Amino acid sequence: HGGVSALADISSAASRGSTGRTAAPRKVSGPRRGALRGGKLHLSVAAACDRTGSRRTSSAHDMMRGKKHGGGGGGGSASSPIRATSGGGGDHDDTTELPSEGDKKSSAALLQGAKSNRDDIDWRATGLAFVFPATGGLLFGWDIGVTSGALTSIMDPITSGTDWYALAPFQQGLVVSTSLAGALVASAAAALKLGATLGSKRELQLAACFYALGAVCMGSAPTLPFLVLGRFTYGLGIGFAMHAAPMYIAETSPPSVRGLLISLKECLIVGGILLGYLGSYIINGEEGGWRTLLSSSLAFSAILAVGMSTLPDSPRWLLQQGRPMAEARDALSRVRGKKVAPEAIEAEVTAMSIASEKSGVGGVGELLRRENLRPLYIGLSIVLFQQITGQPSVLYYAEQVFTAAGYDSSNSAGVSVILGGFKLVMTGFAVKYVDTVGRRPLLLGGVTVMTISTVVLGICSGALASGDGEGVTLPARVSVAAIFTYVGAYQVSFGPIAWLLVGEIFPQRVRSAAIGTATLTNFLSNFLVSLSLPTLLESFGAAGTYYLFSIMGVVALSSIYLTVVETKGRSLEEIEDIMTR
Repeated sequence: HGGVSALADISSAASRGSTGRTAAPRKVSGPRRGALRGGKLHLSVAAACDRTGSRRTSSAHDMMRGKKHGGGGGGGSASSPIRATSGGGGDHDDTTELPSEGDKKSSAALLQGAKSNRDDIDWRATGLAFVFPATGGLLFGWDIGVTSGALTSIMDPITSGTDWYALAPFQQGLVVSTSLAGALVASAAAALKLGATLGSKRELQLAACFYALGAVCMGSAPTLPFLVLGRFTYGLGIGFAMHAAPMYIAETSPPSVRGLLISLKECLIVGGILLGYLGSYIINGEEGGWRTLLSSSLAFSAILAVGMSTLPDSPRWLLQQGRPMAEARDALSRVRGKKVAPEAIEAEVTAMSIASEKSGVGGVGELLRRENLRPLYIGLSIVLFQQITGQPSVLYYAEQVFTAAGYDSSNSAGVSVILGGFKLVMTGFAVKYVDTVGRRPLLLGGVTVMTISTVVLGICSGALASGDGEGVTLPARVSVAAIFTYVGAYQVSFGPIAWLLVGEIFPQRVRSAAIGTATLTNFLSNFLVSLSLPTLLESFGAAGTYYLFSIMGVVALSSIYLTVVETKGRSLEEIEDIMTR
């Protein structure tokens, strides 16, 4: 666990500048003073000594408490980089001394000193801090999975149970797309201010309310407009959940498993899709089955709402809002569990506080500042390439390709379940290796395979379009293999890692606004690709469309290779330092 001498060296290095002179602390008052008054900012040296058997020296103890002590070799004096009052009785200074620029660089050293403790993960506490936010993603996947089955049930005069079952194409589009419209509105609201004001915990609770209200509206809809209203309301839940969930998980997860947990959220989205397919299969042929299907998400909404009420706010958000350090320390202790040593918690909260000193809350306008341009480009380009490299087109024609290869065309749900199960397996592969292999290699490898797959699909599409009996059998089977290869590569790369990077790379000050902007970009590009796909197919044909997506894949590869940095195993403060240099 390090020992007293190592901890003393860290503090000594923090209190001395690069020239060895004492760094003059800066004084602040008001809200920032209160942010540091929750307790004395020092590592628990006594705890470290108890665990290692080392002798605690009075000079090291004084150093951590901000008292003066002899400098190394020179006999000078140095003061603690941070001095906070405990708020107890007796005389105390009414100001709080914050770290100098040299002190900020010591935050990484403080975290390094506690990393061995952080590796002792309390999976119960960490798991609860993951599974409840990730339920918001499962509800998003559920919506994707049930939409087609619910629409089929509504339009069937036998199963609809309504007198408005004969929906025109535009009305069908409304039923399908209004949840996406709601997600766009919620993403924009979260990006502008609401997300940063509420914090990710309360934003997820708000998402649960919209999910539940939307489910009730859809399940009880007496008319088409009421159904559309329910779809829009449910979409608001999607937008808030997809903004807040990756942020909460990223800010509360131990760095050594942060990639695993955010990627695992993608597994819950895919799992939600599979549950939706299963639900569609169960209600098939049942009168009014679509009402049961669309209202079933109410149970998961309740789990999300109740579960988030048991979790604390993000400790980083608390410090950013100027809340006492004691509150942030308690929040971090709760999400990390009892297995983590107190000195590790103290070191991490100290590093968070040092980082939050220059944070505050920034809006969308600050995203265009020079120091934010690099993470902004990476985040927005990743979620954009996620949509424009062919995923909607490949899945759009999957059923036709399977049919041409000899699969029973009457069992379209079977095709969806097969592809959904394969997606889940491949997402599990990404979850297993994202924190060992790393984000960048998985992205580069996956997008390369996706690009090759779209080229193969383009080559085979001409033979499939000809319809020459046995002449299409081989191209169809090759296309089936290419579809599976594409889907698998997507789930190893863009599927989980795009949202993982979005949760990691943005500075704390603008993280909420940046993630909201990225979420908005993702949903908007999804909408535009879906809207333009029929036009592209009409103008270029299937082969030309696949080749266009191949070109986009090459552009995506070049961008990823030149801009995306490896973030595995690093704290969010370390990543922020790298991204804003």
